Amino acid sequence: MVDLSDLLADLADESAQLDALVAALPAADWARPTPAPGWSIGHQIAHLAWTDHVALLAATDPEAFYATVTSASDVTRLVDVGAEQFLAPPAELLTRWRAGRTALVAALAAVPADTKLPWYGTRMSATSMATARIMETWAHGADVADALDVVRPDSHRLRHVAHLGVRTLGHGFAAHGREAPTVPVRVELVGPDGDMWSWGPTDAADRLTGPARDFCLLVTQRRHRADLALVATGPVADEWLDVAQAFAGPPGDGRKPAGRTGVRG
Repeated sequence: MVDLSDLLADLADESAQLDALVAALPAADWARPTPAPGWSIGHQIAHLAWTDHVALLAATDPEAFYATVTSASDVTRLVDVGAEQFLAPPAELLTRWRAGRTALVAALAAVPADTKLPWYGTRMSATSMATARIMETWAHGADVADALDVVRPDSHRLRHVAHLGVRTLGHGFAAHGREAPTVPVRVELVGPDGDMWSWGPTDAADRLTGPARDFCLLVTQRRHRADLALVATGPVADEWLDVAQAFAGPPGDGRKPAGRTGVRG
C-alpha cells in the first residue's frame, strides 16, 4: 500500500513540474487555447486551483463542501463555473494556486486514516484524494503541454495515474450507462524506466497492454484510443478503451482521433 506522505510528496512534485512550465510564460501565452474546448492555459490552472480549493473544503469542512454543490444554479456546469471564478491575471492566479495546493497537502496529511472525505458522487480516503489530485494535475498539465507544443518527461508518478485508471474500470462503464463487467482484466504497462507495471490475475482472458503513458492519456481522456499503442485482447478490454474514465462525474466528451494508428485487439 502506498504511504500517504509519499503520495503527497509526489503531488507536490507533479504540481511543481507544471508550475515550472507556466511560471515564466508571458501573460499573453496564458490565453493560448488548449485542447479542451473553450479553455485557455489560464483556465487549466484556474481549474486546478478551484479543485484544490473544494478538495480542501472536503478535508476540513464537509458542510462547506456540500454547500458548493447545493448552492450551484446548474450542477452540470460546476466545473466550468469554478474555473471561471478562479480565473485571474497570471501572477494572481499563480499565487492562488500555489497557496491552495500547499494548504491541501497539509490538510490531507492531517486526515485520520479511517476517514472518508466527501466528493462528487462518492466518498474517498485521503490517500485516494491525493491520488486523484495527482491524476488531475498530470492530465491538465498534458493539456497545457499540448498548447505549448512541448513534451514533458515521464516520471514514476505516472503509476499513480495508471493505478487510478485501473481502479475506475467499473466507473467508466457505469458513467457511460453500461453494465460494469464482472470478468477481470489483466493490465500490463511499460513504465518510463522500462519496468513492467501490472494489475489483475495473470490468467485473465481479457488483457490490456502497452506504454503506461498511453494508458494514462486514455483514462484521463487526453487521447483517442486510435492514437495510442494499447493492445486490447477480449471484448471487455476492448470496450474499456471506449469508456475509460479515471475522473469522477459524468462521461467526458473525450478527444477526436488525431490520425495516428493504435491497435485494436
